[in-house]
Amino acid sequence: MSNQSLFPDDFCWGAATSAYQIEGSPLADGAGPSIWQRFTHSPGLTENGDTGDVACDHYNRWPEDIALMAELGLNAYRFSISWSRILPEGTGPVNQAGLDFYSRLVDGLLERGITPFATLYHWDLPAALDNRGGWLNRDIADWFADYARVAYRALDDRVRHWATLNEPWVVTDGGYLHGALAPGHRNLFEAPLASHNIMRAHGAAVHAYRAEGAHEIGLVVNLEPKYPADNRQQTRAATKRADAYMNRQYLDPVFLGSYPDELRDIFGEAWPEPTADDMALIKQPLDFLGVNYYTRSVTINDEDALPVRAGRVIQDGATYTETDWEVYAQGLTDILGWVTERYGAIPLYVTENGAAFFDPPVPLADPHPDPLRVDYFRQHLTAVRQAMSNGVPVRGYFAWSLLDNFEWSLGFAKRFGIIHVNYGNQKRTFKTSARYYADVIRTRGAVLDGG
Repeated sequence: MSNQSLFPDDFCWGAATSAYQIEGSPLADGAGPSIWQRFTHSPGLTENGDTGDVACDHYNRWPEDIALMAELGLNAYRFSISWSRILPEGTGPVNQAGLDFYSRLVDGLLERGITPFATLYHWDLPAALDNRGGWLNRDIADWFADYARVAYRALDDRVRHWATLNEPWVVTDGGYLHGALAPGHRNLFEAPLASHNIMRAHGAAVHAYRAEGAHEIGLVVNLEPKYPADNRQQTRAATKRADAYMNRQYLDPVFLGSYPDELRDIFGEAWPEPTADDMALIKQPLDFLGVNYYTRSVTINDEDALPVRAGRVIQDGATYTETDWEVYAQGLTDILGWVTERYGAIPLYVTENGAAFFDPPVPLADPHPDPLRVDYFRQHLTAVRQAMSNGVPVRGYFAWSLLDNFEWSLGFAKRFGIIHVNYGNQKRTFKTSARYYADVIRTRGAVLDGG
């Protein structure tokens, strides 16, 4: 096999998680509640009334989980920090016990030769700040920067890769427009305001890092390539709106200093015109961009699909995951290439990529067979390699997720992990996808071609 078909020696091979989805013990050792603590304890908002009170008990079992990472050969691990563990009220006094947890986690990773990638915000806003308006309050940019400084000062001597936000589109579309995610609002006027403030907070946290940190900081977005279902003008226009709403809304301000023009059409009178100072704050130089990829969208014009007036077409003969997402690996190659073409050769990481397929509550064997997930990773890792051969500067790949975990409003009904978790006794069992991923890492991708 040609060395050109292998991944580089310094490629980051990782897996990703988030705090509320795996840690459990959300109020332990002085932590404050988050909006997800509040949301999951509100009747009827999550499947089966599931909560993250225990989740994967990673707060107590992190040494075991690090050992599993090492056994798989991971050299990187992406996790998020719970804001309310560190600042129970969102601002004000620091909870040292919360900081100590993440310090121990980072030390444990480094002892195993695993590089920590820390995300400051993965959807779990302190409830105390939500009481003060949350992402609708302009002051949140300063609150977020202050929280970020606490984390930088405690961990930047050992954490060399930081991300400000995870998937701002999901935060605002799910949390402020459609109400399916915390804090559960449904308001057309709130969504663009929350989006703008979350991007201001991103800029403020990057600005703070330049004064406090010594390594790298970036942003993580979920991207979904939009393909028109046909060549009609109204379909092409709907596809552009969908792309502006999900993809360019969070990248154009960072890299180009402006929002897409289509957003004014999408939101109408609900669109808040940004100030020049706000846009300058958002447009902070980044060291990398994280791309989360799960599926594509084949788009039609749909006048009832507010706010973007675009809908998704189901594809005959395609494979779909348990979350009804089409398996379409070419979309990952396409979206990575699009980012480089539109925004330049910024280093990229695939910070999440994975799939929910049916896995029983108790594993069938050790390793537990999950052939559909194995094939998913084979296709998508091949797509990453293709993007790199096209000149896209991809520096690493993080499987979503290390563990089966709490899948937000879907509770524990959907399993994304490469490691099976028996929620009854917290036993971890490798799936065949974990073993396959370990072989990919060990062979630097040769196994993708049967080598």
